[in-house]
Amino acid sequence: MTTTQSTKKGPKLAGAPFEAFSFPTPNYEVPTAVREFAEKSVSQVRDAYDKIKTAADEATALVGETFETAREGTFAIGLKAVDAAKSNSDASFAFARELMGAKTVSDVMELQSSFARSRFDAFQSQFKEFQTMTEKLVSATTKPVSAKVEKTFKDFKVVG
Repeated sequence: MTTTQSTKKGPKLAGAPFEAFSFPTPNYEVPTAVREFAEKSVSQVRDAYDKIKTAADEATALVGETFETAREGTFAIGLKAVDAAKSNSDASFAFARELMGAKTVSDVMELQSSFARSRFDAFQSQFKEFQTMTEKLVSATTKPVSAKVEKTFKDFKVVG
């Protein structure tokens, strides 16, 4: 009995994994005008990107500075409010002590009148101080932002 070996030939496997997908592509020549136009467009896009990135970086720094300025100003106003509250409460306690020492109704009326006048003047002074501090805070936080926005728009108008 003779044994024969069967040699089955299956489909031929490509040597490289993607060799089956490789096929010759035609070699086209890109016209010079098209190449120059593409290079110019890429250059313009890079320039615009650089300007936008610079503007974004500057805006980020400006926002940080503005928040810091606002925080410092708000903190100063808060301290001023605490000082005003202490001053007002000290004056009220002093008035109460003086009132306890009054002997007549006319003394009480005079103390009350004097206290009301002094508190009105103090409140007026405190309000002016708060107003001045708030105006400075608003100015310090908005001027740099306004100036930066105007500069950025002028720069983009020049590009456009």
